[in-house]
Amino acid sequence: MSSLLEKFVNKVEFDSYQEFRENFRIEPPENFNFAYDVVDEYASIYPEKKALVWCNDEEDLTFTFKKMKEYSNRAANFFAKCGVNAGDRVMLTLKSRYDFWFCILGLQKLGAITIPATHMLKTKDIVYRLQNAGIKMVVCIAEDEVPEYFDEAHAQLGDYELTKALVGEQSREGWYNFRKEIENMSPEYQRSSREYQNSNEDISLIYFSSGTTGMPKMIMHDYTYPLGHIITAKYWQNVLDDGLHYTVADTGWAKAMWGQIFGQWISGSAIFVYDYDRFDAAQMLEKASNHGVTTFCAPPTIYRFLIKEDLSQYNFSTLQYAVTAGEPLNPEVYNKFKEFTGLQLMEGFGQTECVVCIANFPWMKPRPGSMGKPSPGYQISLMDADGKPCDVGEEGEIVIRTSEGKPPGLFTGYYREQEKTEKAWYDGYYHTGDTAWMDEDGYFWFVGRNDDMIKSSGYRIGPFEVESAVISHPAVLECAITGVPHPVRGQVVKATVVLTKEYQPTEELKQEIQNHVKQVTAPYKYPRVIEFMDELPKTISGKIRRIDIREMDQKES
Repeated sequence: MSSLLEKFVNKVEFDSYQEFRENFRIEPPENFNFAYDVVDEYASIYPEKKALVWCNDEEDLTFTFKKMKEYSNRAANFFAKCGVNAGDRVMLTLKSRYDFWFCILGLQKLGAITIPATHMLKTKDIVYRLQNAGIKMVVCIAEDEVPEYFDEAHAQLGDYELTKALVGEQSREGWYNFRKEIENMSPEYQRSSREYQNSNEDISLIYFSSGTTGMPKMIMHDYTYPLGHIITAKYWQNVLDDGLHYTVADTGWAKAMWGQIFGQWISGSAIFVYDYDRFDAAQMLEKASNHGVTTFCAPPTIYRFLIKEDLSQYNFSTLQYAVTAGEPLNPEVYNKFKEFTGLQLMEGFGQTECVVCIANFPWMKPRPGSMGKPSPGYQISLMDADGKPCDVGEEGEIVIRTSEGKPPGLFTGYYREQEKTEKAWYDGYYHTGDTAWMDEDGYFWFVGRNDDMIKSSGYRIGPFEVESAVISHPAVLECAITGVPHPVRGQVVKATVVLTKEYQPTEELKQEIQNHVKQVTAPYKYPRVIEFMDELPKTISGKIRRIDIREMDQKES
């Protein structure tokens, strides 16, 4: 075994889900620091072991752990030169540039706090983040007008002190050129020479939530957070020692931490990153198959596009396992992917606030559309509106019990927002804000975000079941279900639909979709309103922003 997994867990191999659930434990060492204790450790004992296989449409690069140590040391020295100290907040808006990995590791070595962010932010979004997080420095891509937006935000804040660096060939007044700067830095950086030694409870990462239901929250994770992703990588994604794992995600989203660094490297797998300018399913399939990806993870949105391609044109001989998370998986997508590849998609559930906490693990037979069963260390239950446990088959909020301690990978709170923390985390439970039900065998089934539930004529309707029914019609590529006000029913169901390229929007097609839904789910759930759109509003992570659709409907009413 050429992984470091055994250093951090009590046991690696299990024969059943029950044994895994009852006996698996993560054992964090004192003062754990992923950059030193994993990356630099690999560089010491397996220096030529592959860490990152990176490509765009012109280049292919491979970075060993030896190179990762060297470049993260250079990055640490550069950040120190810029005045970044332990506890300072640094925003990284780097899309999928390989420089992101140098930066996050270098910042960990300094004890600074990394704040990943999407490149799709506009001036007002950046102002919000700078002010609320107290960001000291930013490193961003040079394209897509990102530096311009940062300059505009910086100017709006007057005398706000902000150090700026860009990744690219361009020079820009008032900005460092990150790549040129780190080449001039020393590749040496000793842990023992630092004045600061992190504790396991110190904050290492702050994510801004994807903001599907409102303004983004700042989610704090401590230094043990990478260890929590052992469950994500080794036991849900089923990554292989010396394998190549591909999670489709932008580094501005927490899913990149789920699948592009922590658990994969601890478990010995290299990661594959395709840095594309615009998503193209065929191109992504070609890159992944040509590089020999062994395990794969993507949100259902991506799989919906993949199954529309002619999958027989691609080589999947190296692919051994595939999983999905981010939103519920429509059974239609599950069945078509299995038909093409022979692989069962293993669904999982988690949030920016935690690692995978409910999943279909390798010993389990997946039930299409089910999130699976709880991860070890996570005491999961469903709670009704009165705070009482739900019966089998009864819908309730997913809650995580923390009265006996915080499970590995769970966040520590919302940064500078004690009121929001206490609203979500009280009486020994973290309240996820997601609704589900559990079947008689202990499988959990997602219903929807509490904010997305539709109340129509006394019925509570979750969007997912209706979306699955709509998307099973051959004309539908994507669908979002929301509620719109109705004078008699309170709300009625609305479907916002993106059609496949073979179909055109017509009134006849609307009625056909409505009749189809009445046949495949309870008739009272059918969408009384259907609107066709070219694309759905989404977060950078690919999650549908139903709140945007509701707001557009309110403006039009």
